[in-house]
Amino acid sequence: MRIKSIITTVTAVTALLALTTACGGDATPTAGTGGDSSAANGAGDGGPNEGTLDNPTKNGGVNGSAPKDGTAFQKLPKAGTMAAAARFVNGFTQCDRVSTTPGEDGPSEDSKLGPAYTVTETGYCGRRNVTTIVLYKDPKAFQTAFKAEMEKNGGGNPNSGIVVGQDFAVGSQSADAMSALLQPQAGLLMLNCHADFNPPSGFRKEPALVKGCVLTDYYKD
Repeated sequence: MRIKSIITTVTAVTALLALTTACGGDATPTAGTGGDSSAANGAGDGGPNEGTLDNPTKNGGVNGSAPKDGTAFQKLPKAGTMAAAARFVNGFTQCDRVSTTPGEDGPSEDSKLGPAYTVTETGYCGRRNVTTIVLYKDPKAFQTAFKAEMEKNGGGNPNSGIVVGQDFAVGSQSADAMSALLQPQAGLLMLNCHADFNPPSGFRKEPALVKGCVLTDYYKD
């Protein structure tokens, strides 16, 4: 099953992050910083290199202040802006042009996450498969809302969830893209709130900010 939204990674609800139930994957993930992104040319984000893999700390860019001895959540990448988040994502899967509109193949306008998620901005990128990025201001509230929605709708795939950073979350129509974002080099983890989640040995299962949820690098579509 391909994931249909940021919520349907673990439930049957159609929500914001447009993941799909159709079979088939994305193109081979592209390494790079997405420098030609029209929304990532430096306007209002501290410059064209903020949040890139080469310069991750400029102006609060990705991983700007992650403590070496912090919790799993505190060590997650932090974007600060949509431009920085998109450039970071593009380092692991195709996201070289980010837009505020989903396009014909993206999620519908009535599928936006409610105020409980504290989402402040949404961006869409990708070509054959849509990747959606949301920025949120309260990560604990975001995780609480996700867990409540999952429980309300009966769960879903116990081995799936939402790919999260400290202040952003990512979903894609491509399972390959989701897997790419969980590589150790990316540093992102998946929020999984399924009671039956039990990954094979060797995969991470760290406490999330909400009881009953974990952060993991295991994902099975």
